[in-house]
Amino acid sequence: MTDIIIKLLEASVWSGMAAVGFGILFNIPKNTIYTVFLLGAGAGFIKFLLIHLNIHVVPATFLASFFVGIVGIPLAHKIHQTPVVFSIPPVIPMIPGFFAYKTVVSVMNFLFIVEDPDKRLLLIDSIFTNGFTMLFVLISITVGAGLPMLMLRKDTVKRLDE
Repeated sequence: MTDIIIKLLEASVWSGMAAVGFGILFNIPKNTIYTVFLLGAGAGFIKFLLIHLNIHVVPATFLASFFVGIVGIPLAHKIHQTPVVFSIPPVIPMIPGFFAYKTVVSVMNFLFIVEDPDKRLLLIDSIFTNGFTMLFVLISITVGAGLPMLMLRKDTVKRLDE
């Protein structure tokens, strides 16, 4: 049990560091770095915890992105920054590079290398499985991070202090 907790904490720390890296790349203000780290770490913890609990990567990513959006908006109001500063860098590390890589490798093998019809069918399956997983993870990141901004519009966020 402690091994699982340590692995989840390690993954969340790396997610937070990646979020800070992307935040620095996007030139976020210095006073937001710790908050971006905490949001990235929280999102990574949620995503990998849900994946560990055998929840598919798509809803796990959606819930982690939704967490970033919901928590990021009040934090942005409190720290006097735009919500995009807190919503975008923490979700960038969740972009499905693994599934994109597997899709491209399968396409390349299908087009140029494999000639056996049975293996080509397996490659077609891999192309569609990884490609659609990648697509739905990207959609879940977009909707998860954007939906709170649509639900809690700027005039609504201003009323959080009241």
